[in-house]
Amino acid sequence: MSDAVICPKCSSEFTYEQDNLMVCSQCFHEWDPKEVGNEDKILDINGNELQNGDSVIVMKDLPVKGAPKPVKSGTKVKNIRLRPNSDHNIDCKIDGFGAMALKSEFVKKA
Repeated sequence: MSDAVICPKCSSEFTYEQDNLMVCSQCFHEWDPKEVGNEDKILDINGNELQNGDSVIVMKDLPVKGAPKPVKSGTKVKNIRLRPNSDHNIDCKIDGFGAMALKSEFVKKA
């Protein structure tokens, strides 16, 4: 089984081909093996690819648990760090709030 295809979601080796897709028998994830490399890209609200160290601008007021005020729209965040396998896929520090995680769908590249 040296040519087994590994599931990109759960890393299981128990996969099989169905039509033009690969299917994982453990988590039932379906994917096109030709497009596996594209899933690691993190895109902003406009579809631009984000990189570690980029600066972004928050595009929507974001409520913060435990804080009396939200992160305002237009706030610039510098030196982001990406977390590809997470729902909140950007780690950053915001002045007045400290370290936090953001979703890439609410920011645009500065």
